Order: sequence, then structure tokens, then C-alpha cells
Amino acid sequence: MIPGKAKDTLLSALIKGGETLMEHLGLTTDATVKESISSVVTEADLAAEKVILEILLSSVDPYNIITEETGYMDGGSDYTWVVDPLDGTSNFAAGLPWFGIIIALFDKGAPVLGGMYLPVSKDVYLTEKGKGCWKNGEVIQVTDSDSLAEQLVAYSFDFSDIPGKTESEMEILEKLSKRVRNIRSTNSLVDFCYLADGRLGASLNQTTKIWDIAVPWLMIREGGGRVTDIQGKEIRFDLSATTFDQNYTILASGAKLHRTLMLTIELK
Repeated sequence: MIPGKAKDTLLSALIKGGETLMEHLGLTTDATVKESISSVVTEADLAAEKVILEILLSSVDPYNIITEETGYMDGGSDYTWVVDPLDGTSNFAAGLPWFGIIIALFDKGAPVLGGMYLPVSKDVYLTEKGKGCWKNGEVIQVTDSDSLAEQLVAYSFDFSDIPGKTESEMEILEKLSKRVRNIRSTNSLVDFCYLADGRLGASLNQTTKIWDIAVPWLMIREGGGRVTDIQGKEIRFDLSATTFDQNYTILASGAKLHRTLMLTIELK
């Protein structure tokens, strides 16, 4: 069950956060490195998060909140907001339009409501458990094609100092490139938005956090697709205060493409 005003709160947080990002676009170029050179934060991340938190915390319902920049806030509730105030920070800092906001609402351990907002194009993607998904109010679905050769597929990856990980990623990229029409990637929520509305056939990533994929996990499933980890196993989200920031892998696609993709990448 979705709490009474949660949808209004979600939409307000997405739009207001997006307005804040647009105010900073073109003015924010300094990025501070976090875990690695591929993980950065800008003043726009923090400004958007501040606005979003003000909206979520002003709600009469004291939900828990997890955000990429602030971390875990315990409200003693079964419900938890999970927020990425600026997904695609490196793109944003470079002046590229591939960025946006992702906000999910969890009921205990699973997302039940979520939205992704692309403030440059003003596209709002919403999803609700058991009810489907929408782009700007219109119902959307993932592709129902069963042909990888017809698909553009997003495969995103970042720097890693784990021995052999980059080489493994390159092997997957090579395998995919031989089977799909083209590889395209923004390494941001844009890839999942385009998958949700059928423009991409799949999106794969081995380095994500709960705030990156909670909404896509629900939206792609609600749109008729399939979502697993990179090994083909079901994704189980962890909202505990000590491990909420663990890494997840994801393979999301049209339902008829998923098994073929698993066979194509042939992970050992």
C-alpha cells in the first residue's frame, strides 16, 4: 500500500530538486573525488539534496531516509525514501545533459513507488508497484523484441582498482558488441529511462548503489521487463544502517532478451 500523500511528495521532490540542478548547470565545474576518480560530488549534488530533504522531512509521515550524500536517517518507519539527488554527476560537471534525480519509496525491503526526473528535457518517469509505469503521464513499456541484433544496449562501467575487473568488463563489452546493433551508454539514469520507454533493449552495470537502481528495478519490471544481477540472480536490497551502501550489479532488459543476454555475456 502506498501512503496517502507519498506520490505528491515524490513529484514535488523530483521537480524542485531538478530546478535546483538547472540553476547550477554550467556554473558547477569543480568536482570532489569520493571513493575513486570516477565517483565525485559537486555543490549541485549537495544543493539538490538539501531541497529534496526539506520536502521529504516536511511530510507528516516520519519515514526513514537514505541519500547518496548524507547517508542513513532513521525515522522508525517501515517506509524508507532512497534518494540520489544528482545521478550522472560527472556528466553534469562536464556540461553534458545526461543527468537527473532518482527517488524511490521502499516498504520494508522492496521499492513500491519511484520516480526519475530528467530536468533538461523535463521528462518525468514514474512507477508504482502493481500499477505500471509512465513517462509524463503516458503509459510506457520496455521492448517486447526477442532479437538482440535489433537493439541498442547500454553497458556502463567506471574505473576499478580491483585486479582483473576492468579486463573482465572489456570481455563483456566485446561479447555484447558482436551480438547487438550498437552499444550506447550515458552511465546514468538516462540509460534506464530509455530502457523503460523502449528506446534501449537493455542496460547493464556492475558498479551501482541502491539509490542508482531501486527505481529502475521497479520500473522495468512494471513495464514488462526483467531485472536481475549480472549473474542472473534476483536482486535483494539491503536497507540496514551499516550496509545500505553496498555494491550491486544489474542486468535489466526486455523480458524476451534477458536469457539471450545472459548466454551472450557467459560469466564464469
